[in-house]
Amino acid sequence: MLLILGCLLTAGVSAVQAGDFKVGFVNAAVLLDKAPQAESARKKLESEFSAREKELLAQQKKTQDMEAKLSRDSATMSDGEQRKLERDLMSKKRDLKNAQDEFRDDLNIRRNEELGKLQRSVYEVIVAMAKQEKYDMIVGDGVIYASEQVDITDKVLQKLKAGYGGAAPAK
Repeated sequence: MLLILGCLLTAGVSAVQAGDFKVGFVNAAVLLDKAPQAESARKKLESEFSAREKELLAQQKKTQDMEAKLSRDSATMSDGEQRKLERDLMSKKRDLKNAQDEFRDDLNIRRNEELGKLQRSVYEVIVAMAKQEKYDMIVGDGVIYASEQVDITDKVLQKLKAGYGGAAPAK
């Protein structure tokens, strides 16, 4: 088994040495952070969820005000008033927690949708560029070292920026 593996590796190295083998490295994390599409997605999510976030903050403030009132005025309230305020406060806290959980879930779903779109766009640009510039292999995650000679992250980022006008990436 080791003999077969050794022969295959030797044959692979020989094939690489026999012809020009063009390899490129892409740092996907940099692309997902610096691409203009990423900033656009962040702004889109921010505008989509800002109103709900403000509502949650207002609910949280009301709940805190109720807690302050209860602790401040409980000595001067009747038992009935105090129990009613405690029930209202518990209800508000429960509603706030549910609203926060729903907000967080909705935000995560939308963030994942936008990230998926961005990842597809980055992938399409990388593949198109690899074909256009005749790369034999493009590697990404899991690379321990890549010299500047094979790092094409900036080239891909430039193509992402150039194609950001809403046009589909060139294939």
